[in-house]
Amino acid sequence: MNVIEADTLTKTFGTFTAVDHISFSVSKGEIFGFLGANGAGKTTAMRMLCGLSKPSSGKGLVAGYDIAKQPEKVKARIGYMSQKFSMYEDLKVWENIRLFSGIYGIPEKQIALRTDKMLNDLGFEKEKNVLVKDLPLGWKQKLAFSVAIIHEPSIVFLDEPTGGVDPVTRRQFWELIYEAADRGITAFVTTHYMDEAEYCDRVSIMVDGRIEALDTPKNLKNQMNAETMDEVFFLLARKAKRKTG
Repeated sequence: MNVIEADTLTKTFGTFTAVDHISFSVSKGEIFGFLGANGAGKTTAMRMLCGLSKPSSGKGLVAGYDIAKQPEKVKARIGYMSQKFSMYEDLKVWENIRLFSGIYGIPEKQIALRTDKMLNDLGFEKEKNVLVKDLPLGWKQKLAFSVAIIHEPSIVFLDEPTGGVDPVTRRQFWELIYEAADRGITAFVTTHYMDEAEYCDRVSIMVDGRIEALDTPKNLKNQMNAETMDEVFFLLARKAKRKTG
């Protein structure tokens, strides 16, 4: 079962084509890496898939809903975590969990139970009354991810989720992604860390608005005769003609 279906998805701004006829699918429970240099079009593509920007042409389905015709239904079935921390810093940990549970439409009777379960799963019982602004960055990101999937969405979009944290914390964060995928939640991840691309089931690499490559990390390295995903990315990204500045 595919959670994402993109068919010649295109987005133009005047005469500039930001996303140029991209086609791909992502299956249930897959960890899908969506890579590209700055200016490649990946953020614009992600905004379309989240129902935040209408395609200029082509078609996209997310969780079975048309991103152009049913954007509100798409938004109800996805989770989203930005590279910019999205929790309310002046609220306590438990207050953030309860607030976002309500925003995501979780019934009032279930909110307290889910809040307690999340605090327990994260090992945050002692920090439940701590203001979010006082948490270490890595803890904030773990909390933000857990809140993004508290409503058990079909897919969670993760935009540079581990920016600015140390390698150990990044690895711990990926364990949370694996656990979500095991529960059938698809993870759609953008990252600048090429070692993280190795953790994905499949990876796509955008260059100048087009998907230049899409396969498993192992197959991409074999195809490009490369030792690492860093090499694969460099070999493809150097084809770019757009300015990334």
